[in-house]
Amino acid sequence: MNVVPVLVKIVRRDVLAVDNKFITITDEAHKAIKGFVLDDEVLRVGVKGGGCSGLSYLIQTDTLTDNNDSILDFEEFKVVIDNKSMIYIKGMELDYTTGLEGKGFQFKNPNASSTCGCGESFSM
Repeated sequence: MNVVPVLVKIVRRDVLAVDNKFITITDEAHKAIKGFVLDDEVLRVGVKGGGCSGLSYLIQTDTLTDNNDSILDFEEFKVVIDNKSMIYIKGMELDYTTGLEGKGFQFKNPNASSTCGCGESFSM
């Protein structure tokens, strides 16, 4: 799977410093996101408590942002990350697969010390 470097422009930097390598989106994930995020929507990526490993990933479209969000501009869409989630997903790669095990987003998180079997929750 090729990873396409994407220029990330930080629209708003609130609490934590963000750099251009905060998250990586593979070319397959980029295509999938473009296919379902509408013009007036952003892709919200985050972490919430729960799941078999203690923390679960959150990915959804949203139309609202607030002062607790940092917005990464990937030119064709924006990714919004709440500031509490940033420490958990810095350096993460977001991928999209369509293999025999199903299709969907995969989170490759270098900060996770363990993950559950389905890959949707993790611990640090």
